[in-house]
Amino acid sequence: MAPAASRLRASAGLRALPRRALAQYLRLLRFYPVLTKAATSGILSALGNFLAQIIKKRKKESCSQMLDVSGLVRYAIYGFFFTGPLSHFFYLFMEHWIPSEVPWAGVRRLLLDRLLFAPAFLLLFFLVMNFLEGGDAAAGAAKVRSTFWPALQMNWRVWTPVQFINVNYVPLQFRVLFANLVALFWYAYLASLGK
Repeated sequence: MAPAASRLRASAGLRALPRRALAQYLRLLRFYPVLTKAATSGILSALGNFLAQIIKKRKKESCSQMLDVSGLVRYAIYGFFFTGPLSHFFYLFMEHWIPSEVPWAGVRRLLLDRLLFAPAFLLLFFLVMNFLEGGDAAAGAAKVRSTFWPALQMNWRVWTPVQFINVNYVPLQFRVLFANLVALFWYAYLASLGK
């Protein structure tokens, strides 16, 4: 009887794990909002890069290819130092500058995000990644010239509905997490297309 009861308790403990993890996450959000969002962004950005690498590996069917740890580190750095903190403060700014009571608040928020934040954030991404990869300024400028506009257009197509939901329906404290979770799948999707 004791082993069965022990397994039952262990099973109940595992079922409670997501609830405990959420409670801990909410507590960290309350006491350390920027640090929590930065850490979450760093972890999920690295995980997104990891999934992208795995998908690329499977698509090429070359299991001998090693994992690019430097890519994981670059994405973790970008997520921790840029995505988490900048998104946190942008969403706060947007909430303060365009409160829900303002007419057409949802559309205004979306336009602010899509026309100002998205291009600036994408440009920052290219510049920081170029720096973290050890590229020089000329190489970074060439990459921005060749890839910025197509990347921004794809960003607008894919992320506009996501950001509409995010800035209008997701509670403020969860907006960075919501965007990070979508980005996780976005990276995996891009890798599956071979991009």
